[in-house]
Amino acid sequence: MTITPAIKRDYIANLAKDGKRADGRKFEDFRNIEIETGIISKAEGSAKVKIGNTLVIAGIKMDVGEPYPDSPDSGVMSTAAELIPMASPDFEAGPPREDAIELARVVDRGIRESEIIEVDKLCIEPGEKVWIIFIDIHILDYDGNLFDAASLASLAALMTAKVPAKRFELGEDYPLPLKEPPISCTSVKFNGVTIMDPSLDEEEIAEARLTVATDEKGDLRAMQKGLNGSFSVDEVKKIIKVSIDTGKKIREQLYKSVGK
Repeated sequence: MTITPAIKRDYIANLAKDGKRADGRKFEDFRNIEIETGIISKAEGSAKVKIGNTLVIAGIKMDVGEPYPDSPDSGVMSTAAELIPMASPDFEAGPPREDAIELARVVDRGIRESEIIEVDKLCIEPGEKVWIIFIDIHILDYDGNLFDAASLASLAALMTAKVPAKRFELGEDYPLPLKEPPISCTSVKFNGVTIMDPSLDEEEIAEARLTVATDEKGDLRAMQKGLNGSFSVDEVKKIIKVSIDTGKKIREQLYKSVGK
């Protein structure tokens, strides 16, 4: 793992004491977000998201399979993430590492717990056949905050996905049945301050991380705490409030990018 030089660590920490960040942002500001959809022709849905210099691609593939025994009339969703070696010196080829598994789980939880996918409408034959949705996330350039970039790319891909019914001789293709999307916002804490959308340098000196997914009503849909440090109750409340406010702005951009 890359070790942040002490001089850089001190520089970022001293800036934070003065209420500043190295790139000029305020503590609650996101970097510039770019969303592009329909970039993989062979996928049911796809999107590329760039947050600052962090670049993520998500693709959706669908197949017909058996439902889980405890939900015989519901579709199935599976999420996987790949940290491509060219994205960072810390990423290695081979089986999924712990951080790739955590990334996939955080994205999966935000989507699953928000119930954005209407899985009951993905049943073909109860107990026999349902649609299975595979969300594949690929990290192309890592400059901090993979959680939000991966979540946003997955949502944009889902919102533009078509169920490939024709390929399976099950009628005409149709849009994936979805509800309102949850928006994930990640904050980290270091040197007594809490900031949103950490860059890689800020992430590397972070003591604690909190990812909050909220829906269009401002309700919490998922939370994930990371790293060894802690947040006070007041800090958590502030992060949730900022996540709700920021989530509304990002949701508007997401809708615009998918043509809704």
